[in-house]
Amino acid sequence: MNIFLRELKANFKSLLIWGGIIVLISVIGFEKFSAYYENPELLAILEAMPQPLLDALNINAFNLTTVTGFWGILYEYFALLLSIAAVMWGSDIIAKEERDKTIEFSLTLPVKRGQMITAKTLAAAVNSTALLLIAAGITLILSANYNPDREFYNFFQISLLAIFIQQMIFLSIGIFLGCVARQHKKAGAFATSVLLITYFLSIVSKLDNRLDFLKFFSPFNYFDPIKLLHETKMDTPFVLLSLAIITFSLAGAYLTYAKKDLYI
Repeated sequence: MNIFLRELKANFKSLLIWGGIIVLISVIGFEKFSAYYENPELLAILEAMPQPLLDALNINAFNLTTVTGFWGILYEYFALLLSIAAVMWGSDIIAKEERDKTIEFSLTLPVKRGQMITAKTLAAAVNSTALLLIAAGITLILSANYNPDREFYNFFQISLLAIFIQQMIFLSIGIFLGCVARQHKKAGAFATSVLLITYFLSIVSKLDNRLDFLKFFSPFNYFDPIKLLHETKMDTPFVLLSLAIITFSLAGAYLTYAKKDLYI
């Protein structure tokens, strides 16, 4: 319990910074959206953009003159940013003990290594959830000015769940990499690289139907906002795949860290 509370306190400043970034992006985004709201003439501007880029960003799939369509675009940015925060928290919350040379003190506490990982994982999960709630809260506040309908709220709820699952995927991957990395200084870089590679794969997979198989290697493609909007449900195979990644990553973290030679 002490480790859990210590980690919440230690990462509170980071949570505030990430929360500030999310709020700022939301305010700027909705300010720009106000020009498109119920103004289809401005959509002609998008015609000047390359078609592959529009397809990769799902811009053509949503009506940007409605708050529901705008959330479909904003969802992509939130999913990326919140996943970056989760993977960084996950990798750093483990590796920092060796980086800050506090691992010797931590190991003198009457807790096992597995218990330490559990406490740190829960703390990182709480931070990730809090950041998601900040994103949800500011979105609801700003969208209230544009008369959101039932379709918006249904889409909003299911997409928040999708983002949460995606956060947990990258959080567990970050924790795993933080546990297995022999060089603690590179744990964060490894974790961020994995996220950026999977994000790149998600974009590439949309450019050509022959590359559609790449979506299985990128959590960013597991929950298509277009399907979330029109079907209001998530694909069961991808939900199961997400749970499998989370389970294997955390299991690997526990097993590896229990036998790891720690740098003191």
